[in-house]
Amino acid sequence: MTDIVQRGLYFEEFEVGARYLHRPGRTATEADNVLFTTLTMNTQALHLDAAFADGQQPFGQRLMNSMWTLSTMVGSSVAQLTQGTLVAQLGLGDISFPHPLFHGDTLYTESVIVDKRLSTSRPGQGICTIEHIGRNQDGVVVAKATRTALMRCLPEEEQ
Repeated sequence: MTDIVQRGLYFEEFEVGARYLHRPGRTATEADNVLFTTLTMNTQALHLDAAFADGQQPFGQRLMNSMWTLSTMVGSSVAQLTQGTLVAQLGLGDISFPHPLFHGDTLYTESVIVDKRLSTSRPGQGICTIEHIGRNQDGVVVAKATRTALMRCLPEEEQ
């Protein structure tokens, strides 16, 4: 019998320009929004107060917490890209939320490998730049972020 272990990619397995579609998507619920927002001590009424948010333009309803959207985008990429092969997340940048996500929307994430290079200070490790793009069920981009990750290189016995 063959053992198959689910893991992310080693540095050498990342291909610049490759696009990964992470499935399944994740449907955002009111419970997700309230729990995440209160756990992070965010008191923004646009996330928590339906009566307030319903009267606000231009959306007229509560918005999903954008940090939930960002966290869920990155999290959905882990199994395919970084599970067990990530050394550290080095940073997030170029974060934008061009369209809101609402309760009941489904978030689908894709990741594009933008760049990669071997680390000059850490032998056996490399730095990958990944662009994460989140879309709702209609294909509308709701979030983008660029992530820099320190990745392990293939173990010598696997090279």
